[in-house]
Amino acid sequence: MTNARHLRRSTYLRAGLGFAFFLGSALASPPGAQSGAGGAPPETPGGWKTATPASAGLSAARLAAMETAIRAGEFKKVTSVLVARHGRLVYEGYFGGADATTALNTRSATKTVTGMLIGIAIDRGSLSGVDAPVLRFFPELQPVANPDPRKAKITIEDFLTMSSLLECDDWNSFSRGNEERMYLIEDWTRFTLDLPIKGFPPWATKPKDSPHGRSFSYCTAGVFTLGRVLERATKTRVEDYARTHLFGPLGIDKAEWPLSPLGLAQTGGGLGLTARSLARLAQLYGDGGVRDGRRLVSADWVKKSITPQVRIDDDTEYGYLWWLKSFPARDRPDRKFAAYFMSGNGGNKVAVFPDLDLVAVVTAANYNTLGMHTLTERILTEYVLAAVDQSSRRAVEQ
Repeated sequence: MTNARHLRRSTYLRAGLGFAFFLGSALASPPGAQSGAGGAPPETPGGWKTATPASAGLSAARLAAMETAIRAGEFKKVTSVLVARHGRLVYEGYFGGADATTALNTRSATKTVTGMLIGIAIDRGSLSGVDAPVLRFFPELQPVANPDPRKAKITIEDFLTMSSLLECDDWNSFSRGNEERMYLIEDWTRFTLDLPIKGFPPWATKPKDSPHGRSFSYCTAGVFTLGRVLERATKTRVEDYARTHLFGPLGIDKAEWPLSPLGLAQTGGGLGLTARSLARLAQLYGDGGVRDGRRLVSADWVKKSITPQVRIDDDTEYGYLWWLKSFPARDRPDRKFAAYFMSGNGGNKVAVFPDLDLVAVVTAANYNTLGMHTLTERILTEYVLAAVDQSSRRAVEQ
């Protein structure tokens, strides 16, 4: 996942959330709520349980150093940092004019929400499974352009893993399926299904020669189309389905959906959520799909979602719209901690470190900027992971 690749992100999402769908108006936490490095973040009815960093085995001094560095401008355009451990929110900081009520545009980080909703629909029997062919949900769009029998075999799982055979690559500005071209078209679903089958030049690895039998190609159009599959299968708009089966049970009352020219929710990224809401989504997976004793996502779906399905590079793999990678702590570069995380243009990261029972949210607005993800990862490695006390890390290593 190189920074150069992430420079090629969308002008559509760059425009922000001009087309928004509001889900309620209740606030997740008081305006400007901020814990400071040593105290516990404020609790709200039905919201996060909170604790001090020290009670969760985190160094308040290290988190204070992080806050100082951000406010001093060492980490530019960072808008929030949240840390939760053992299911309790222990640090909450906002910067650059953001606060606890800000609906943050984390770009493609919210692709992961689409994967959650697909899993819920499968769990509830609305979808038969990840092997369901995508094309069958859109009879009115057939025949498609660039006909090929392999198109009929493209499945939900192919789009979940960014590995369909469609010629769609947001990291290649020449790609027919690059999202920039999609945003110029009125019907984004037709755009996706009309794409040709891609070829594999000599320097590209074919699926049969790749780990997990898949070849990664980052495709926003495919994830948008998953949203349309969800609506066809559930006979419910994405916004309503998310509110009923995911956001509502999690206590997420504010969500801002960007819309396509046809008024359909952009499930490929740009969903505006507060930092606490992003942390809550990550914590749901950290808790195996359960919130307050109520199962929202099956344990099987959580496990499959964070299991490597396709390799991106030597350090990074991909599950069902989750990125998979290990990160070192600053004082222990030889010891890495596995994480699964949401990732979006600007340097946005929403990460779960299962071995540490830790969730970290870092949001930033360094859109289309060289080094944006390196900057965010420095916050994770030099401050958040470095704040975990040595006794906790020794327990993980044993």
